[in-house]
Amino acid sequence: MKKISCIIIEDEHLLAEVLADYVKQVSFLELKSIFGDAVTALEYLKQNPVDLIFIDINLPKLKGIDFIKMFRGSSQFIITTAYHEYAIEGYELNVIDYLLKPIEFNRFLMAVNKVADIENKQESSSTPVRKVDKDYFYINVNKKRVKVDFSDVLYIEGMKEYVKIHLSKEKFLITKIQIGQVEDLLNDDFVRIHRSFIIARNKVTAYNLAEVSIGTIVLPVGTNYKESLSKQLE
Repeated sequence: MKKISCIIIEDEHLLAEVLADYVKQVSFLELKSIFGDAVTALEYLKQNPVDLIFIDINLPKLKGIDFIKMFRGSSQFIITTAYHEYAIEGYELNVIDYLLKPIEFNRFLMAVNKVADIENKQESSSTPVRKVDKDYFYINVNKKRVKVDFSDVLYIEGMKEYVKIHLSKEKFLITKIQIGQVEDLLNDDFVRIHRSFIIARNKVTAYNLAEVSIGTIVLPVGTNYKESLSKQLE
């Protein structure tokens, strides 16, 4: 597999050194830089996108959680912090893992292996023709089977164990299912553009290799989806 590029955002110098040492011990990781605050890191990322970001929560200038909320790139996040109370909010933001300080190497390794698994799946997945002969599918919502017409779907957002299906007229449905399982229910009118997003091809109003627009909605394009994006959309 290709190297997973990463940066560390950590204002504790000693812990930053520990994390950097851990990264060097993992063959598939490539450390690009270390930052003591999120604002400086954000400027760097505008010109130098990476696959993975290790980020502390209690940072100067801009808190880690706020950084993740505002970040529009395709990087994946692993939170490193001493504060366990932010764990639920972190997972709601679809971070890969949440590491509590002091961080042991075996726990670090478990977290980065999750990232490697995702990257491997993206690399190995081609763009097969989906043999779906229906123009709708059913999902479980509030103990009912709810029918979703393909024509109503704008895009689908993965949220760890759940997906949020964004429909026309500002409506949405949330169901407990993984985004890959929903992808299997769709036909070729839908395109995966990110580990967390599937879009309806005919709802796209503009795109480039960094983002896709559906009306006023702007969604990021994942690093491993950029190469095939134009072919799939046009």
